[in-house]
Amino acid sequence: MGFAVATAAAAAGHEVLLLAGPVSLPVPKGLAVMPFQTVDDLKRALDEYFDSCDAMVMSAAVGDFRVEKPFEGKIPRSGGPVDVRLLPTEDLLAGLAVKKRPGQIVVAFAVEQGQPEQIERKARAEMRNKGADFVVVNTPAAMGTPASMACILGPEGPVLPWAVRNKEELANEIVELLGRDS
Repeated sequence: MGFAVATAAAAAGHEVLLLAGPVSLPVPKGLAVMPFQTVDDLKRALDEYFDSCDAMVMSAAVGDFRVEKPFEGKIPRSGGPVDVRLLPTEDLLAGLAVKKRPGQIVVAFAVEQGQPEQIERKARAEMRNKGADFVVVNTPAAMGTPASMACILGPEGPVLPWAVRNKEELANEIVELLGRDS
């Protein structure tokens, strides 16, 4: 989704820096790309670039948890059962909310399950907690698919109603929220 938004934003005339996690997608031509591997890498990039951006679309599906004690190398099967303890990762977008300046636009993403009304209620709360102006909401079924059931919520309610859209269509709708002169 991030690649689709970056491509649509560049096509609309925006200057784009794509922060790209470990994916096997071709880099869109003409885009400045900064790769990252870990949540900590992404945090450093956001700390470096957030202040200077006019708009940020945070579509990264950053892991909510990390392994407490990573194991270097291969874990031998003969060692028996392995217990893995997961620790919550930092909420990067919520951490940026205190740095957000007037006029800066933040678009968040939320993956939620349940009935649309329940999903929208949770997503609006997340939007407020993270200082986002808009939240793109979809379900876990959207992961790794070319199209998904999604909506976009703003402070007053739905900006784009629930419908199945391909990622390019949804990306164009997101970029329209940013305006052409950002």
